[in-house]
Amino acid sequence: MFKRFFNSLKSTGISPYIWTILAILPFYFIWQMPSTTVKVAGTILTLMFFLVYWLAFVSKSWTVYIWTCILIGISIASASLFSYVYFAFFIAYFIGNIKDRIPFLVLYFIHLVGTSIVINLEIVLKEEFFIKQLPIIVIVWISVILLPFSIYNRNKRGELEEKLEDANKRISELVKIEERQRIARDLHDTLGQKLSLIGLKSDLARKLIYKDPEQAREELKDVQQTARTALNEVRKMVAEMRGIRVRDELIHIKQILKAAEIKFVGKDEEFNINNVSLLSENILSMCLKEAVTNVVKHSEASICSISIMQTEKELIAEVSDNGVGNITEEDYYKGSGLLGMRERLEFVNGTLEIFSKDGIKLLIKIPKVLKQTYREDLI
Repeated sequence: MFKRFFNSLKSTGISPYIWTILAILPFYFIWQMPSTTVKVAGTILTLMFFLVYWLAFVSKSWTVYIWTCILIGISIASASLFSYVYFAFFIAYFIGNIKDRIPFLVLYFIHLVGTSIVINLEIVLKEEFFIKQLPIIVIVWISVILLPFSIYNRNKRGELEEKLEDANKRISELVKIEERQRIARDLHDTLGQKLSLIGLKSDLARKLIYKDPEQAREELKDVQQTARTALNEVRKMVAEMRGIRVRDELIHIKQILKAAEIKFVGKDEEFNINNVSLLSENILSMCLKEAVTNVVKHSEASICSISIMQTEKELIAEVSDNGVGNITEEDYYKGSGLLGMRERLEFVNGTLEIFSKDGIKLLIKIPKVLKQTYREDLI
């Protein structure tokens, strides 16, 4: 619990060490008092404040509001008796974290009015110890006004961002489900009937192969034609499926490098790829993303250069950096992503070359046209 509370103090924009000083400081004010009775009373009051603050921090429902009112009362008493107004910082922060708007406004008003009254009263009474702190007390009073609203609005914004993120995730999942259903329908409509027809005609050809070889040959030709038609339809359907475009990945790459404070070097026009199959471009995009991720995570580089060249037969991408350049054989099998890149490239008969000198340079080559690894003329 204390660790959670300590971490929550970091989110206020004020160092937890400053909060610690403010927690120890009241004892200095108390021991300025001449009377032992007042010193003991002040110590008890201070310890009571932190006990109630802890209870308010761990409590839920309406009890939080009661504890907060008690804290405001202790803060006013400390300011009146010992000229110590800095408990108002703690209360302002706590009120800012109250989620319900009405209780937040009521407690904010009570705290502001109570603190303002005690400050003005001490000034009117011309308490010497209080007057010496006046510049800092003015800062405290301004904090009492602004800090709760700042924290409250930031928390509300955080909640809205979380809801938006959850909504985007749900939308993404729904899109995936819809896409799966669409693909399933397309596959059923495209392949289901044709595969059924191929199966029926194959059975018929098997039965006719001895009785009527000529008719069996005609049935097998129909099977071949139906298979080719189904294959073309599948290719068309796959081609229509949207992959990751290189120009879209470039935007993401620039954002990653900028966040990592690594300078991007490259020409945008090189990323406008033409006359390349969608699968090849998709593989290249994934490899570029993995390569840049490795630069950010492992290279300790300040510059990352990316270039893409198109030849008649292949795409050639070069990713280089000026980092540490330490690549070992073990890195191919660790979580650096190099093994995954090689496997993707092998799938399309591509290659990956690595050069480790004055940094790392990756040379990625992908064929523009993918060669078939099967024969269509089965008959």
